[in-house]
Amino acid sequence: MRTLGRIRPARALEWLRAHDPEFAATRRAVRTALVLPTLFALCGQVIGSATMATYAAFGSFSMLLLVEFTGPMTQRLRAHLGLAAVWALLICLGTVVAGKVWLAVSSMVVVGFVILFCGVVSSVLAGATNALLLAFVLPVSSPAPLSEIPARLAGAGLAAAASLLAISLLWPRPTVDTLCAPASRVCRAVAAQLRADASRLAGGDEAAGAPACRAAAAEAAAASAELRRAFDATLYRPTGLSAGSRAVVRLVDELTWLCTIVADSVAPDANPPPCDRAAHVVRRAAALALEESARMLHEPSRSPDALRAAFTELRAAMADMERSAGTRLPAHRVHRPSASSVRAFLGTLDLSFRAQELGFATLQITRNVDRAAAAERRSWPDRLLGREPGVLGGPLASARERAAAHLETHSVWLHNSLRGALGLGAAVAVADLTGVPHSFWVLLGTMSVLRSNALSTGQKALRAVGGTVAGSLIGGGLMNLFGHHGAALWVLLPLAVLAAGIAPSVISFAAGQAAFTVTLVILFNVGHDPNWHIALVRIQDIAMGCAVSVVVGLLFWPRGAAVAVDQALAEAYRDSARYLAAAVAYAVGLGGTGAVSGAGPDSPPATASMDAPREQSRRAAASARRLDDTFRTYLAEHGHKRLPLADLTTLVTGVVGLRLAADAVLGIWRGGGLDRRRADRADARLALLGAADRVSDWYRDLASALALRAPAPSPLPRNPPAEAGLAASLSRDLGEGRGQATATAVRLIWTSDHLDVARRLQPGLAAAAEGGGVPANGGARAAAGASSAA
Repeated sequence: MRTLGRIRPARALEWLRAHDPEFAATRRAVRTALVLPTLFALCGQVIGSATMATYAAFGSFSMLLLVEFTGPMTQRLRAHLGLAAVWALLICLGTVVAGKVWLAVSSMVVVGFVILFCGVVSSVLAGATNALLLAFVLPVSSPAPLSEIPARLAGAGLAAAASLLAISLLWPRPTVDTLCAPASRVCRAVAAQLRADASRLAGGDEAAGAPACRAAAAEAAAASAELRRAFDATLYRPTGLSAGSRAVVRLVDELTWLCTIVADSVAPDANPPPCDRAAHVVRRAAALALEESARMLHEPSRSPDALRAAFTELRAAMADMERSAGTRLPAHRVHRPSASSVRAFLGTLDLSFRAQELGFATLQITRNVDRAAAAERRSWPDRLLGREPGVLGGPLASARERAAAHLETHSVWLHNSLRGALGLGAAVAVADLTGVPHSFWVLLGTMSVLRSNALSTGQKALRAVGGTVAGSLIGGGLMNLFGHHGAALWVLLPLAVLAAGIAPSVISFAAGQAAFTVTLVILFNVGHDPNWHIALVRIQDIAMGCAVSVVVGLLFWPRGAAVAVDQALAEAYRDSARYLAAAVAYAVGLGGTGAVSGAGPDSPPATASMDAPREQSRRAAASARRLDDTFRTYLAEHGHKRLPLADLTTLVTGVVGLRLAADAVLGIWRGGGLDRRRADRADARLALLGAADRVSDWYRDLASALALRAPAPSPLPRNPPAEAGLAASLSRDLGEGRGQATATAVRLIWTSDHLDVARRLQPGLAAAAEGGGVPANGGARAAAGASSAA
């Protein structure tokens, strides 16, 4: 029996850990179960104010169960203080407008839209959406004289004070993201693999052997797989990711991409190919940057100086490699290099490109790690207004930019905000027209089940009504057993609150509705004679609110994020394709003179003062943000998915790969050191522009296929004649005087290589668009596989 007693709690804890991995829901529920009954008893039994008791109960429910802010404890306390201040404002406003129906309805629509739409600005506001809505729904649905405002504010104030103590003293939330530890291990493992590969390529008596390289590669692959498993097991609220958490989440795809680039860059079993010494230096500098990134992930509060110094060192090493690649033909040092020497140089240039590619990926990772750590050090106004670390301009400018990105017809966030506001306004009107005595429950039913499409809303409504009926039956049974035993009800109240907090996340939404109904039945009967009508009234009101949600869902954007995600993907691919084409056009514009776009042989060489495609980059980034928000909303929807989640994730990751290719092209040409000779590179520029047009046209065709749900275009095949033509057109530069190759020629070839990276993404994306069962990280693998340059 003792063994069974030990096993059962262990199994229960194991089951709870499996369904609530970070104990996030359990933590919130435990706090609420301790605070809510205490405040309700204090206000109702000691102070003797039913109004204070009601607002203290719902205030603690809102501030402890419906919201959990992230970041250091100081930032969390400030967030809760801000939430309490807005609660006081909304209580006053709701009480003032509740007396007139037309004013209550219009105010509900306006306030509801502002609260819902402002969630797009920052994770702080997004995470507090339901808590803020409840602060206005409660008073606007319960008309009372203005003399009730002090009692209402007092109850909410007690709840705010208790919540501040609870979050700081009762089971505080960990400050470090759960993905940081596995991401740190990947950084260290890849750094070790890079050092082993660099040692083997450099040769010498102390060079690493093939077995050591294979062991380092296996350790990096195992660490990457562990990170992916941790990511798949991490539960995130669709709108609650902080800036630091978003940066860490982006690291998952970037580290997966880097792991495969490194694995493909040098085959452990093959003889080491000839490689420029500068490429070894890049690998070692990348290893140092990854090691510093691992330290920063492990300890986000440490000084970023070492990480930024490693970032600068890696960038300098990449610039030196670019100069080294353009100063000599390593295969032969002759006055007039032959065609074979040029081909040999192109072969060694491939390894330099791979080093440049993994260096660029490491720069992206280092920048993201620095951004994640900087996000945790932001001031409170920056957190509230969603200002990203390193962004120029003030917090208000950042908030306006994020909001403006969603003020367009395809924004799911805009649709959901309008739908939610109209649904809550309609619920206020329906509650008044029907004359229900507890209109608050009508609004609560509307708020709890309204989702981004009609089908999901209908399913949620059925679960809500079913859970409410089940909870009413359970509550009625408890009243029959313990209704006249006040002490028993006080004991049951915290247990019911605990169940109401855990059930929605651990069991189901319907189970949460049942537990919440039981909580309300106990809450409004404790200390009073049993009232059997409370449960029946709640069923009626919840059903009415659910009906309002279903009607609103049918009338306004009934297909929701299922269609919007296709449109967002199409828009993101179009904008990213334009960005890539503009980046290549910028590159060839800096690549010398020639008869392209009206430039004649006597035209002066292009300079670095040419305008970079900033507008295209901004549009691509804005559409990528909208896609991210749409994708997370889509994941939150229940029901049938047109594409498997793995395929849809591959398509979303493909947008990242396409933008990274454009960023990499710009990174090559922003380094300075342009060739000032008046070389005629018209044929090379035409070849690059033609390749960029073909690649970007394919992505535009993919965008159209996604928007129309048509078959995906066939991937572009490799074009060896065009590659040979590009090398031939640059042969003069590659053999220019005493075995020297110009830096411009090398950059033009690397630009072509990055275009080929974008081309090699296409088979995986086409298969994913057709539902071909591509792995979830297939987009990253395809991007990494493209590191074999033309």
